[in-house]
Amino acid sequence: MSTSTFPLLGIARHRMGTDGEGVTTLAAGAGCPLRCAWCINKKLLRGAPAEDVTPEELLDRVRADHLYFCATGGGITFGGGEALLHADFIREFREICPPEWKITAETSLFVPRSYLAEATDAVDLFVVDCKDMNGEIYRKYTGEDVSVMEENLHFLLERTGPERVIVRVPLIPGYNTEEDQKKSAEALRKMGVEKLDLFEYVIRE
Repeated sequence: MSTSTFPLLGIARHRMGTDGEGVTTLAAGAGCPLRCAWCINKKLLRGAPAEDVTPEELLDRVRADHLYFCATGGGITFGGGEALLHADFIREFREICPPEWKITAETSLFVPRSYLAEATDAVDLFVVDCKDMNGEIYRKYTGEDVSVMEENLHFLLERTGPERVIVRVPLIPGYNTEEDQKKSAEALRKMGVEKLDLFEYVIRE
């Protein structure tokens, strides 16, 4: 019997092209160490009610899409919030879910190194939202130090290889420019990142 739980806020099924490869189901969890100015999940920061579920309970809720996952190379995406705050849960879920399922984690990498290390063997694809590689912009937007994310990204690339890492580089209205975005992308390529997703935040207040 598993010992960890996941603070589940909701499940979104039949997603395609947004949360990893193939057909995916997003399991959204509560909790995040950052305080991003344009956070799309502000309710998570206000303590939205979450249901603590065990790996077995989550598996029961998502197994209905087993055939979709197997046919398309999809699976479960852990998001939120910060997925890697729950690395122990993801590892235990990996041990009981069908081996054909792909597990994706959406992360800012602003977590203790031990959490990231625990997740590397359980997660097939990491989708990293780096915000911006410029330390001043990063702190202004998130309230935190970019070095944590940057050092964890170095570790992740060394541990998993670049083929298991996608780094998302947003253009954030009021915080960075297209030139800043290009500089971040260039810095990431020099680090060894091969898969980049450059996009623009759509702000809805």
